[in-house]
Formats: sequence, structure tokens, C-alpha cells
Amino acid sequence: MFFSKKQNTSNDESLQIKSEQIEIADIIAPSLIEIKQNELKLGERLCKSFFVFSYPRYLSTGWLSPVINLSFPIDISLHIVPVDSGSILKKLRKKITDVEAEMAEREEKGLIRDPSLTTAFADIETLRDELQTAQERVFRLGLYLTIYGDTEKDLRDIETMLRSLLESRLIYLKPALMREKQGFVSTLPYGLDELAVYTPMNTAPLSSIFPFVSPDLSANEGILYGVNMHNNSLVLFDRFTLENANMVVFSKSGAGKSFMAKVEILRYLMQGIDTIVIDPENEYQFLSEAVGGSFFKISLTSSHHLNPFDLPLPREDESANDILRNNVINLVGLFRLMLGGLTPQEDAIIDQALTETYASRDITPQSDPMSWPQKVPLMTDFENVLMNMEGAGSLVDRLRKFTKGSYAEFFNSPTNIDLTKNFVVFGIRDMEDALRPMAMFVILKHIWTTVRTVLKKRILLVDEAWWIMQQEDGASFLFGICKRARKYWLGVSTITQDVSDFMKSEYGKPIVNNSSLQFLLKQSPAAISVVKDTFNLTEEEKNLLLQCDVGEGVFIAGQKRVALKVVASYTEEQIITSSPEEVLKIKEAKRKLAQG
Repeated sequence: MFFSKKQNTSNDESLQIKSEQIEIADIIAPSLIEIKQNELKLGERLCKSFFVFSYPRYLSTGWLSPVINLSFPIDISLHIVPVDSGSILKKLRKKITDVEAEMAEREEKGLIRDPSLTTAFADIETLRDELQTAQERVFRLGLYLTIYGDTEKDLRDIETMLRSLLESRLIYLKPALMREKQGFVSTLPYGLDELAVYTPMNTAPLSSIFPFVSPDLSANEGILYGVNMHNNSLVLFDRFTLENANMVVFSKSGAGKSFMAKVEILRYLMQGIDTIVIDPENEYQFLSEAVGGSFFKISLTSSHHLNPFDLPLPREDESANDILRNNVINLVGLFRLMLGGLTPQEDAIIDQALTETYASRDITPQSDPMSWPQKVPLMTDFENVLMNMEGAGSLVDRLRKFTKGSYAEFFNSPTNIDLTKNFVVFGIRDMEDALRPMAMFVILKHIWTTVRTVLKKRILLVDEAWWIMQQEDGASFLFGICKRARKYWLGVSTITQDVSDFMKSEYGKPIVNNSSLQFLLKQSPAAISVVKDTFNLTEEEKNLLLQCDVGEGVFIAGQKRVALKVVASYTEEQIITSSPEEVLKIKEAKRKLAQG
């Protein structure tokens, strides 16, 4: 019993000593390294190294790009060593002497001209001239590649694909037989070249090997949108640096459009840029609470009200008459939605009645604009003016439900909503479907009034925009905001999952054309043809949109486009998630925390 206890103590001490000696290299190193004749085994993975030994006379720009963009893991190492031009000129002088002698010998024997000798002579002479005038330099290039696979069959398949890709360009490679260890080390980021298999190459062809020619979209400022799926580079961009800051987002349900929008909002908020959201499903409420924003539930029974008759204050470059005129035109469009359409006569009556309604509260081009906010009329004032106008009986009857009926509380009350916080959300989930386009119009009008009054950098996000696009007047108003947003430092994000309905509107394509940013996530087969034609997608991009995962798609910024995967940190995911399962977990965790 005593011996056993002593033995255990000794073992424990031994284990403790060993654990103290473990270093970081012991953790990251593979459990096994087996060196074979034509491959290495790293733990459970196999790898095989190659070197390029032959190039064609001409190399096209970016010829290495297809290799870099292959879908399987591959390490590529370029070792470029400059060579003294003087020594090269001496070798070229000897070489051209040999070529001239061989050409003369063939001529003496009466043999026909050898094109390869003539070409070599011309190339050497050209290179000598360029080296002599310092237009070119000569380097030694070592290009090594290491591929990985789970089985030997995987390695053979990848090798076949790699050979086919390179040999089609007359570029040939060989495996590093008996030197697999040296080949593997040469492709690691140590800057060590243990293979030393070089090919002389002057500046012009060497420049064609520059590897970073896959689509890239990165800037020195802005936010991280995600990872470029072509080359794993980061997509860093500031939408406000383009000709306009508008963006459209199209995807099928569940493809990650809200996730992408929330990631963008959160990161722009950290840069001090205000964001306003029209939220048809109350998906942004949790994000609003997390960042200390304002969330307004908009419904017929809500305590939050917006007065459609609100007016912006004129800026220095605007006249009071222009403000009133534009506001009347927008209100006529709203009343077309509310009253189920207007005849030409009714349209004229509404136009006149609106002008008289404002005048009845001393809001005219001649009055002081600074006094307007205290005198803004209500829907009841408009009804009273209509009642005294000839031919307005039908209009009064149809308007009554908005002044005294079931819709009065929302449409006939003074505005009591404050948009001063950096993040503001209008949740319209509880608004009746029939009234939702009208509610979105009123909200958009109020936001536009605020945007025009106080100039600052903002983002306006309209989720499920097809709701307001169903009606021509609503679509026209949204298009008007998109078209004029740049003047007021506003970026409009238009998000929809119903691409076909959106594009059926005569304002759908103009909204897309007035958006310098477009993000296309996974599409349904039924809608892909419309998307392909609208955005001039290639077949590769079309197939990507049919097969990509959640949060992946084609990101278009001006003339550039990349395959983008939206990424978020764990903390961001906890804030922006809309998954019912995750939301329930978070709520349960908060409840337990509150209970102590």
C-alpha cells in the first residue's frame, strides 16, 4: 500500500514537470511527420510538393491566377533572386556567338534555316539591348507548390487538375521526388529555398506572375463587409465614397439579407453614422435595444404617431415656396393610396385643398418658416377645407375613416416621435396588411422631412421594400428619395426577397440604376433569370447564386464585383441574430441572469 502511494506521487510529479516543458510548438505541430519518397504525411493529412521547371516563350498576364483561385488548399511560394546584369551580359555575348556559329555552319552545309535559332538570336539581341540600357533586369525564379489531401487518390486527382491547368499554358512542373521535405519547407512562410530549382527570367515575363489578380475590393477606410471568396482577402469599403451611397439587396427568404444588413448597421454605428430602419417584421428590435436606439411600434393602436402634414425647414439653397410645393405633391400621392385612387378632377381638388389647408394655419411662402412647426395642420383641418369645396363630397366620405373612423388615431394625430438617437427603428409588423403601404409612405415622408432639415451622414434601410413598391405612388416616392439622397448625405438601402414583383414596377429598374452598391444573395430558380438579366451576371455568378450558403453572394460596388461571404464575430452574432432558437436562448439567459 505504501509503495503504491509513493509510485503515484512520483508519476504525478513527472507529469507536472512534463506539462511545464510544453511549448507553443508542441501544440501547433502535427502529431506525426512521415517522410516518404514522393509525399509527406502530416498527422492524418498527406501533402506533395512540386516545382516548375519550364515556361513558354510568352507568358500572359495573370496566368497564375487560376491556380490561386482553385477550390482546394494549396501553398504557393515564389523565390525571386536578382542577378548582376554584367555577368548576364557576358553569358549572353558567349551565347549569341554560339548561335551565330551554328547558323553559319548550317548555311555552309546548305541546310535549310532553323526557325528556333533565328528566334533565339533575335531574343538574345533584344534582351542585350534592354539590359544595356537598364530597361530590363534578370532574375532567377523558383516557383514551388504544395498540395494537400486526405488520401493518395485525393493527391492524384489534384495533381492531375494542376498539371492540366498549367500544361494548357505550356508550363510544366515536376514532383520533388526524394526531396519532399525540402519542397514542403520551401513553400512555408519562412523565406527559405531548400529546393533551389531556378529559371532565369527577365523583368517583363516575371511581372506576369504577379499573383494578386483575382477580383479585389478593398479600401483604406470604411467597414468590413466580409471575406472575398475568390482569394480570401478582406472586403473593406465605405459606401459613401461612391457617386451615391445607395444599395439594393436581393435574396430569397432565409438567405441572410437581414443578417448582412445588421452587420453593416452595427459597424457603421461604431463610426458614428446614424441609421433609420423601416422594419416590417420587428427583426431589428433586439439590435435597437442592444445599441441604445429607439424602437417605435407602428400600428392603429400604437401610442406613436406621425402627422403626414409635417414640413421640413428650408435650407439656404431652398425657398419656402419649393418646400410647400414638393410637400403638396407628395401628399397628393399619399391620398391616392389612402383613398383608393383619384380621378383627374379629384386630383386637382386635393391639390387645391392641401394648399388652402396650409394657408389656413398661416403656412405660406410669405410666412416665416421658423414658425411652421408650431402651426402644422392635421387631417381634420384638411377634411374641414374639403367640406367647403364644390365637388368634394365623395372625397370627404372616403376620408372620414382617417379622421373619425378606425384609422383616425394613427393618421389624425400630431407627431410624437423623436429621431434624435443614432439608431431608430419603425416596426410595422402589427400594422394591417392593407394599411402597410400607407404606413410606410407616411414613415418615409417623415424620415425625408428630418433628413432635409438636419444635414448629417445617415443610412436609411427599407426592408421588404416590395410592400411600398406595390403601389405606383409609393414606388415613385421611394425612387424620388433614392434619386435625391446623395444631396442630403443619405444612403438608402432597399432590401427585398420578392425580386420579380420589385422589378415589375416601372420604378424597380431605376432604383437599381440609382444604387451604386448591389448585394445579391442566394436566389430561387424562379427568380434567377430576372436577376441575371438585371445585373448582367455571368454564368459562373448565376450558378454561385443558386448554390451559395447563407450570407454568401455577389457584391457589386460600381464597376467592381466580388463573391462575398459576410462574417461576424461571436459578440456581433449574439446581437444581430434573428434565428428563433438563438433568440430564445438569449432571452432565457437574460431571465436567469435577472433572477440572480
